[in-house]
Amino acid sequence: MTQTALAGANASGNETDSATVSADAPAKRPVRARPAAKPHGQWKVDGTAPLNPNETWKQEDGGLSVRERIETIYADGGFDSIEKTDLHGRFRWWGLYTQRKQGIDGGKTATLEPHELEDKYFMLRVRIDGGSLTTEQLRVIGQISTDFGRDTADLTDRQNVQLHWVRVEDVPEIWNRLEAAGLSTTEACGDVPRVILGSPVAGIAKDEIIDPTPLIKEVSARFIGDPELANLPRKFKTAITGHPSQDVVHEINDFALVGVIHPELGVGYDLWVGGGLSTNPRLAERLGVFVSPEVAAEVWLGVTSIFRDYGYRRMRTKARLKFLLADWGPAKFRQILEDEYLGHKLPDGDAAPKPTSPGDHIGVHEQKDGKFFIGVTPTVGRVSGTILTALADALEAHGSFRLRTTPHQKLVILDVPKEQVEPLITVLDGLGLSARPSLFRRSTIACTGIEYCKLAIVNTKDTAATAISELETRLADLVDTKVLTQPIALNINGCPNSCARIQTADIGLKGMMLPTDDGGTAPGFQVHLGGGLATDNRVEAGLGRTIRGLKVTAAELPDYVERVVRQYVGARTDGETFAEFAHRADEELLK
Repeated sequence: MTQTALAGANASGNETDSATVSADAPAKRPVRARPAAKPHGQWKVDGTAPLNPNETWKQEDGGLSVRERIETIYADGGFDSIEKTDLHGRFRWWGLYTQRKQGIDGGKTATLEPHELEDKYFMLRVRIDGGSLTTEQLRVIGQISTDFGRDTADLTDRQNVQLHWVRVEDVPEIWNRLEAAGLSTTEACGDVPRVILGSPVAGIAKDEIIDPTPLIKEVSARFIGDPELANLPRKFKTAITGHPSQDVVHEINDFALVGVIHPELGVGYDLWVGGGLSTNPRLAERLGVFVSPEVAAEVWLGVTSIFRDYGYRRMRTKARLKFLLADWGPAKFRQILEDEYLGHKLPDGDAAPKPTSPGDHIGVHEQKDGKFFIGVTPTVGRVSGTILTALADALEAHGSFRLRTTPHQKLVILDVPKEQVEPLITVLDGLGLSARPSLFRRSTIACTGIEYCKLAIVNTKDTAATAISELETRLADLVDTKVLTQPIALNINGCPNSCARIQTADIGLKGMMLPTDDGGTAPGFQVHLGGGLATDNRVEAGLGRTIRGLKVTAAELPDYVERVVRQYVGARTDGETFAEFAHRADEELLK
C-alpha cells in the first residue's frame, strides 16, 4: 500500500471511532494525508523522465555532441554564434568554461547574472589521466598556451593543466595539436567521469605496492567518451594509487582504489566510495572489499553505473554520489554493486596501513631502476606556456623524457640520471620550480580565484604568493632553529565550493567579502582549522574545525597565520601536529 493510501485508511478509522465516543469528549483532530515524497530522479526507481531543465537538455542532446558544432559552426561564427545551452552546458563535456570578465569586484559575484560575469573567452582544461606526460606532450601544451592562451597555464589539484583566454575560433586547432600528441580535453568537465587521479610515482617507486598504470589506461580507453556513461547525475571523480603514501587524496573522491596486500590473495586494492567536499563535505567510506587487478575495471564500471542509475538527479545540490552513499550506507552499496552490477561477491579486505611517507613526493628520490625522480613545486600551481616549454627542453637536456603532474599542484620529474640531478635542480630553480621549497611554499595550494573564475569572490593566487613570501620571512626563526619542521597546509579557495580542499587543510580559507569599519567591504576568508587526509603523520582523514566569527581579511592573512602558528609552537604537546592542536585548543588560542 502506498504512503498516501495508508494515511487515507488511518483517517477513515479515526472518523469511525469518533462516532462512538461521548458527545462531551473532545473532538479528535483529523489525520491529514502526508504529501507523497518527491522523487529523487533515480532512473532505476523513478524512471528516466527528466525533472529539471539540466536533465532535459542532457537527454535531448548529450554533451559529447557539441564537438561537431564547435568545429563546423561556432569556430567560424565566433562567440556570439554559440547557442546558450551549448555555451553553459555541453561545452563542459569538452573541457571548456567561459571565464570571468576582468575587473568585476568580488562583491558582485552573487548579484550579477552569469552572462554579466562571463567574458567571451574560455578556460580550457587539458585532461591528463594519471598525471602522465612526456616532454613532447608538455611542449605541445606549452606552445598552445603561448599561441592561443596569452601564455597562461595552471597546474590543478586534479592533475590537469588549465589554460585561459582561449577563443572558440582556435579550439579546433588546439584539439588537433593535443590529439596528435596523445592528449585530449574529452570529458575534462561536465556530468561525466572526470580525470583519473593516479600516483605520480606509478611504476618507478622502490616501495610501490602495485602499479596502477595499466588499470588507469584501461579505464580511460574503454570508458572515457562512452555515451553510455556521458550523462551522470553530476561529476564523478576517480583516484587510483598503488603507493604506500596514499598520494591521490582518495578520501575525497567518488571512487578510489588504494593499493594493499591481502594475506591470502596477494596484491590488489582497497575500495573507497562516496567522497566529496564543496559546501556539503563528506569523506569517502570503505566498502570492506578486496579488489584484484583482474576485476578492478569492472568494479569501476559497476560503481559508475550505480551512480548513473541510482544517483539523485532532481536537485543538482544533492546529485553527487556522496548523498546516495549517506542514505544507503556501505553495506547496501556493496550489496547492490555485487548483486546487480558484478554478478559475484567480492572478497572481504582490510584497510591499507598508515602512509609511510609524504604524498607530495617533493625532493630527490631514487627509483627502483637506480635513476632518480625529483618532485618540484611552483608557487600554488601557477606556471606559463613559456615555463612549460623551457621545462621540456631542460628535462631532455638532462636525460629525462617523462614527468607527472600531482594532486597537490606540483610536478614530479622522472628518470633523471644520478649525475644530472643537481645540474637539473639548478635549472629548475631558474624556472621557479623548487625541489627544496620552504615549508610554506611546499604546503600552500590555491584555486583559480577571481582572476578567471565566475564563482570566485576573492583573489587566491596572488594572495597565496604574498602569504608565502611573508611567512618565509616572519617565521624564519622557527624554521632555522628546527622548532617548526613539518609543513602546515594552507589551502586558499575563492568561494565556498572547495576546489582547493579547504576542509582538509591545516588552515583552510573560504573566500568571502567581509565588512570594514568604514561601512564597505573587503575580500577575506572564513577560517577552517585542523583538517587533513591520511598522511605519514595522520592515521585517518578528518574535516577541519570552524570557529564562529573567525574570519580574516586577505590583507590580514599573513598576520593571522603567523600568530596561530606561534601559538601552536608555544602550546603544543610533545609530538602534537598542528591539526591535533587546532582541534583541542581553546578558541582564544586560534583567533
